[in-house]
Amino acid sequence: MTDPIDATITTADGRRYHVREAEPRDEPEVLALFEAGSAYVEAATGLPSGPADLQSLYYSLPPGADWQDKRILVLTEGTGGPLVGVVDAVLRFPAPDACAVGLFLLHPSLWGTRTGPAVAAALLERAAASGIGRVTATVPVGWERGRRFLSSLSFHLTGPVARGPATANRSTGPGEAAVEKAELLLAPAP
Repeated sequence: MTDPIDATITTADGRRYHVREAEPRDEPEVLALFEAGSAYVEAATGLPSGPADLQSLYYSLPPGADWQDKRILVLTEGTGGPLVGVVDAVLRFPAPDACAVGLFLLHPSLWGTRTGPAVAAALLERAAASGIGRVTATVPVGWERGRRFLSSLSFHLTGPVARGPATANRSTGPGEAAVEKAELLLAPAP
C-alpha cells in the first residue's frame, strides 16, 4: 500500500465509489462529513464536531510512526462525485508488516447500507496484496455500530485500552471516550 491509492469499488447493489488520496481541496467536504457524522464524533471525542477535528486528522500520528507512512483517503460517489467517506491509516505501524486505521467514517446516509464493509474489504485486499499481515483499529467504548462493523470484517475486539493524557501526538479531550482495540490478521495474497 505504498503506491498512491486510486481505486473504484462497486458494491453489491451496483453503486460505484472512488477511493483516492485526500487533497487540500477536499478539506471543506471532510469538515462537512465530520459535521454530518456528529454522532460518531461526539461518541469518540465527547464534543461536537469542529475545525480541530480536521486538524487532528491531518496531524495526529501515533508515537513511533513515520509521517511518510500516514495516508488519508477519501471516498466519493463515482469519480468526482460528492465526498462521502474518509479513512485515516498509518502504514508500517505498529510493526513493518502492519497498518493502523485511526478513522473510517462514512456519511450517515451510507450507514447500514453495506457500503462500509465493501470499501473496507477492498482496502484490506489491497493491504494483503502489498504484504500487510495485520491491521489494527479502535472503536469508542459503547459505539455499537463500530463494533458491529469491525466484527463484520472479522476483526477481533481485544478490550478497552487505558486512556492517557495523550492520544497519538495530541492531547486527549476531557470528554473523550476510552477506546476498544481491534485486530485483524490478513491472509497473505496468493
